Amino acid sequence: MTLTLTVSDEVRALAPGFTHVAIEAHGLVNGPSTDASSALLDDAARRLAVRLGGRATHEDPHMVAWRDTYTAFGSKPSRTRNSAEALAKRALTDAGLPRINVLVDLYNAISVAHLVPVGGEDLDRIQGGMRLVRATGAEDFVTVAGGEEVVEHPDAGEVVWCDDAGVTCRRWNWRQGPRTRLTEQTTSAVFLLECLPPMADTEAEAAGAELVELLEKFSPGARITARREG
Repeated sequence: MTLTLTVSDEVRALAPGFTHVAIEAHGLVNGPSTDASSALLDDAARRLAVRLGGRATHEDPHMVAWRDTYTAFGSKPSRTRNSAEALAKRALTDAGLPRINVLVDLYNAISVAHLVPVGGEDLDRIQGGMRLVRATGAEDFVTVAGGEEVVEHPDAGEVVWCDDAGVTCRRWNWRQGPRTRLTEQTTSAVFLLECLPPMADTEAEAAGAELVELLEKFSPGARITARREG
C-alpha cells in the first residue's frame, strides 16, 4: 500500500512552489556502514565542494530559499539549519560526514551532493499517513535527552511532519524523532527529497533517480517506486 503524504494548504501558502520526491522502498537490506557507503559520503563531499565553488553553504540559492522559509515560520535559520545545510557544513569539515548505517549513508550522500534536504522514515513505524502541517503547539514530539525519553512540543506555527502518533520531524526537516528513524533492522522505508524554487524539477528528479539507483545497488531485489508531488 502506498503511503499517503499530504501537504496542508497553510504550508503551501507559506512556501509556494514547494515540491517533494517520494521514494517508497520495500525489501531493503540495511546494516552497519560499509567501505562502499562510506566512499559515497566522501565523494558527496567532493561534489559539494565543486558545486559551491568557494561559496559558503548558506550562499547556495537553494539554501537561501530554505533559510527564507525557516524565517517565515519563526525559526532562526542560523541556529536551526535545514538538514541539507547542516550536513553540508559537516561534510566540509576535517571530521567529515558521520557514518550511521548503509541506508542513512545513501540518503545523506544524495542530500550533500545535490544540496537538497532528504529524510528517511521507517514505514513499519509510521502510523497512518504522513502530513506536513503548521503545528498548533499541542502536538507531541517524542525524543531522547540524556539517555531518557522526553516529550517536547513544537512552537505554534512551526512546520512539522507528523503521523497519527505525533510529530515525526520538527521544523520541517531539522530534527527527526527516534521513533521512525531508519535502523539496521529497517526493511521498508520512504525517502523524501524536499525542494523549493529555484531548484529545478529536473534536478530534483535527477537526485531522486540517483537515490533509487543506489538503493537498487545496495538492496538488490528491493521493490522501489518514486513519485514527485507538487
